[in-house]
This record gives sequence, C-alpha cells and structure tokens, in this order.
Amino acid sequence: MPIATPERYEAMLDAARAGGYAFPAINVTSTQTLNAALQGFADAESDGIIQVSVGGSAYFSGQRVADRVTGSLAFAAFAREVARKYPNITVALHTDHCAKQYLDDWVRPLLDIEADQVAHGQEPAFQSHMWDGSTVPLAENLKIARELLEKSQKAHTILEIEIGAVGGEEDGHSAAINDKLYSTPEDGLRVARALGLGERGRYTAAFTFGNVHGAYKPGVVKLRPELLGEIQSAVWEEIERGELPRVPGMKVLNGEPFELVFHGGSGSTPAEIAEAVAHGVVKMNIDTDTQYAFTRAIANHMFKHYDEVLKVDGEVGNKKMYDPRSWGREAEDAMAARVVEACKQLGSAGRAMH
Repeated sequence: MPIATPERYEAMLDAARAGGYAFPAINVTSTQTLNAALQGFADAESDGIIQVSVGGSAYFSGQRVADRVTGSLAFAAFAREVARKYPNITVALHTDHCAKQYLDDWVRPLLDIEADQVAHGQEPAFQSHMWDGSTVPLAENLKIARELLEKSQKAHTILEIEIGAVGGEEDGHSAAINDKLYSTPEDGLRVARALGLGERGRYTAAFTFGNVHGAYKPGVVKLRPELLGEIQSAVWEEIERGELPRVPGMKVLNGEPFELVFHGGSGSTPAEIAEAVAHGVVKMNIDTDTQYAFTRAIANHMFKHYDEVLKVDGEVGNKKMYDPRSWGREAEDAMAARVVEACKQLGSAGRAMH
C-alpha cells in the first residue's frame, strides 16, 4: 500500500504518536524531487509524507500553465504510479501552506474533487491539506478552519492548521521574526473550543514556538519547544475540570490532546527536535535542507565537469556530462540521503508499517 488510504494515514499518525517519533514531510516541486523523496524513505525503511506548496503545485503543472489544482492532481497521479514500486513503505500526500488568497483556486476545489471521489467509492487524491491562517486574526482563522474541517470529513482527509506566524519566507509569503512567532496556551484553548478534539473531524495543529522558514545562522532563531507542552497542558487541564468535553475515542497521550506539526525546522538542534516530538509533534516539514542537497549536487557536477557541460572555445563538450540524467541522478541521490538523515533524526527510520 505505497500511497496511504485515509485509514492507513490515521494509523501512521497513531503509530508515530504512540511510538514517540515523527514523520518527515518532504516538499517537492518536480518528478525528480518526488522520486528522490520516495528513494530516501525506502532507503530509511520509513513511512513518510510528501507534499506540494502553493508555488510547488503551480510549478508541477508547467510554468506556462501555472495552475495549482492541475499541478496538484498531476503530482498525486504521478506519485501513485511510481510509488507502486516501493511496496515496503507507505507515503501520504499533502498540500502545504494554503493562505487565504489561495483557498478558492486550490484547496477548496481539491476538497470538492475529493468529496466527489469518495462519493463514487474512490480514494481521495490527497490524505491531508493545510490551511495557513497565520496572516488573519485568530477568530477568522478558526472560522475558516471549521468550514474546511467539515469539507475534510466529506473528503476523508485530515486538516492541518497553523496557529501563529512562522517567520521567514516561503513561496512569496513572509513574516517578521518577532514575538508573533510564539503561540500561547490561550491560543490552544481557543482552537480546542472552536474545532473540538476529534468529534468534528481529525486535524493536526502547527502551533508556533519561534519557528522560521529558510536557512539562518546560529542564534537568529530562538525556539521554545517547551511552549508546546504548556499549550497541551492548558487544554488537558480544562478537559480534566470538565470545561472541555471528554470526546469518545479522543486520542490523548501523556495528557497531551493535540497532534502537532513542526514548521520551519532548518537548523534546529537535535535536542530541540526531540523535545518538540516529546510534546506531540508527529510531522516535521523539510524543505530548505532537501532543496539545498538537491541543488548542491548539481552545482558540484557542473563545476567538476565545467569543460564538458559547456561547449567552451568552440569544442563539442561531452554529451554524457550535460545529459540531464547524469546530474539528475546525483541530485536525487543527494536529496534522498538528506531524507534518510531526517528519518533517523525524527525516529521514523526502520519503522515502516507492513
């Protein structure tokens, strides 16, 4: 079962939570990077998540087409076909960071398509979608999240939400590095009151604790993973007091009711990652580091074979060296190795479900 069914994806998240590990969620922008992600998960003997962003989905459709729904469906179809050759791992497909201005031409249409697929006895194209409400007031963020959660139930998908702002820049969306990067326990309580704790549909939450997209020098990013524990505790205390309902079948582990997502993790220390996972993180986005691994290998190839990839001084070059497959294989291997590293760091390596 290379591409997860909805039930399989839920089982993956349950296993990660119970086992104290998290899945790398690898952003891809092409069939090459998708193949590299699959190769990396297989090499690590790890299940995982492969995702496309707002820019990545448009790029998948071709730069002249630039249609997010077309690109997303093409990505999902290609992934299903090639993943069949990796029978020993399970991979979930996800759309990443859909801000408000992209909802109507990306995630809402996809959810409608998936609801129709489910109504006709088919599997949904994706297993989860992210609503990024970090740029709107929390009340509006949660109002939209409730609407999307209802759609997600019909589409048999899981909703991912973001509470607070992740700093840095990703796909043209940027946020300053300041106090807004830290969610609060009150934010967690508002989420639980608005979305429930499973009775209205399953969702994951990306609370922010200083996260920043991109690559930064040491000392710039001030992560506070202990904040995730404070948010979890605040919600659990209200459940114990009866101020929030105990939902039948609610998945609570160690008094922590939320399933969490870690965004903007480039440059995080192993200790910071381990503490975040200990507080309920089951998914960690990996993008900048795998992009660099892929491109660094290409740069190395071009510098090493400079006179062969260019027809310098009227020469003919070396077709074997400028054939895209030559540098493409090196790039895929390098990115796959970085995926293996992420699996080991997050504890998912060697734990593929069979």
